[in-house]
Amino acid sequence: MIPGLLLRRASSTCLRTVGSESNLLNRGCNSNNACNIAPMSALPPDSPMNVFDRNAKLLHRERAARDTEVKLYDYIKDEVGDRLSDRIFDIKRKFSRALDLGCGRGHVSKRILSESVEELVLTDMSPSFLHQAESTEGIRVTKEVVDEENPSFEANSFDIVISCLSLHWVNNLPGCFRHINNCLKNDGVFLAAVFGGDTLYELRSSLQLAELERHGGVSPHISPFVEIRDIGSLLTRANFTMLTIDTDEIVVGYPSMFELMWDLRGMAENNAAKNRNLHLPRDTLIAAASIYQGLYGKTKEDNTPFVPATYQIIYMLGWKPDPSQPKPIERGTGEVSLKDLYKLDKIIKNTEKIKLGDDDK
Repeated sequence: MIPGLLLRRASSTCLRTVGSESNLLNRGCNSNNACNIAPMSALPPDSPMNVFDRNAKLLHRERAARDTEVKLYDYIKDEVGDRLSDRIFDIKRKFSRALDLGCGRGHVSKRILSESVEELVLTDMSPSFLHQAESTEGIRVTKEVVDEENPSFEANSFDIVISCLSLHWVNNLPGCFRHINNCLKNDGVFLAAVFGGDTLYELRSSLQLAELERHGGVSPHISPFVEIRDIGSLLTRANFTMLTIDTDEIVVGYPSMFELMWDLRGMAENNAAKNRNLHLPRDTLIAAASIYQGLYGKTKEDNTPFVPATYQIIYMLGWKPDPSQPKPIERGTGEVSLKDLYKLDKIIKNTEKIKLGDDDK
């Protein structure tokens, strides 16, 4: 848990801004021509896999990048970027060419040292995020505007591909993983972090209960996230081997639900599902905030109330196959069958005993 992270703002201000996404989508991004770039999708328009509105997500990121307090909302992505960069250091190898796919504002790149990477390619669908991305000295850096939905890189061109909290907005995740595997060299490594299915479960349930009470039904206000049980099969289908998958949780406290929703907007992590409702009535928001406080509200040591928000992070690591990698022992070479494990005591007793240090025998 990140201690003491309570961002205080006036709740009334949040009430006036939450749910105004439809106006932003209608206005577009006249102040930045780069916002008019429509990301290409590798899927047919009528594909059932098209869950997210990639154009809306581009607008979210451009809007967040133009906020004068943009650094205030980096705390989750910076924390995950720090943990992800530690995993890069754990790999005892120097990578000649690395790719940061969906780099955002450089949450990982500003922590990568020249001792680990010689050349770093930063990519993001948002030109403004890409422009703001930082990096460390001593590394050759190249920046390219690339949509993570359909990356197009030369085959066998990278030693490592990194992605920090970006791929959970990709519709064709199996296709994206295949592209990543293709652009890696043999024995190259893919290291990524995405939000998992339990992320913001408190907010999700509170909004659903409020809508059930007020409208008799629910609509999606939290984007669907990938489940950890699916990551392994997706990576295996994409030809990755020697997989390592684990999960972590970061719990952040907010004064109320409205500060949480405001911060999600500042992170560019607000809902981008195609079937989302672009407006939430004021009475529904107030009811959801009351339910959130009632079900999950807690009190600090100084009696200050707050509501927790859970971010589940799934970390994944996979390698592109290479003959030099360790191989499992061939099938049938085992001397003891697993079905005979219940006879383990008897098997051990029948093994030959050797006295150590006895030179006469």
